[in-house]
Amino acid sequence: MRLSPDELIYWQFGFFKINATIAFTWGLMLMLALGSKLITRNLSMDLERSRWQNLLEIVVTALETQIREVGLRQSRKFLGFLGTLFLFVAASALCTVVPGYEPPTGSLSTTAALALCVLVAVPYFGIADQGLRSYLASYAEPTVIMLPFNIISEVSRTLALAVRLFGNMMSGVMIIAILLTITPFIFPVVMTVLGLLTGMVQAYIFFVLATVYIAAAIGVRKPRQETDVLQDSSTTA
Repeated sequence: MRLSPDELIYWQFGFFKINATIAFTWGLMLMLALGSKLITRNLSMDLERSRWQNLLEIVVTALETQIREVGLRQSRKFLGFLGTLFLFVAASALCTVVPGYEPPTGSLSTTAALALCVLVAVPYFGIADQGLRSYLASYAEPTVIMLPFNIISEVSRTLALAVRLFGNMMSGVMIIAILLTITPFIFPVVMTVLGLLTGMVQAYIFFVLATVYIAAAIGVRKPRQETDVLQDSSTTA
């Protein structure tokens, strides 16, 4: 029994090899890119719209709403990155119904790459919102003593993101594989449906955690105009 799709090698030449993780990751990205291209090529503003456009609008609206509820006011600014993370993890789980498919999120290398994307995005959005100096100064708040602890926190939560997603996705695949060998067919089918639900939940959790980390990096502050108005009113009073 394979513990990871990394062990399934399709092609190898010396040091270079293409395993199931690489193949299905690129296949999944290609499917998402082509799917988005096909769905968005004939968008309509009329009341009559295709089912795919309606589905796309539901997903986009739900993601934007969730981003705003976490505390990020300009949801469109973060939708591209966070929405892509959610769709990749969700599609990786939904495609498990395809025979022979190995979810790339069942590999620690894939989940680590996704977590590293979040690790890079957090300071990127933080610096873009606050500026380099203000963002770096936040690591030493409330005192300089907290600097090493804040750095350790950044690294540890990235590791936790990777391991959490990897463990949950891999465990579901392994349970289904074990049940297929020791039980009739109908029970593993039920477990497969449960695995799809678990995969969607994991995609949502990963999306929300990434959103929370970015919101914490940029700080949920009041808009500058609103802050200026409050300061002026307090001065006048």
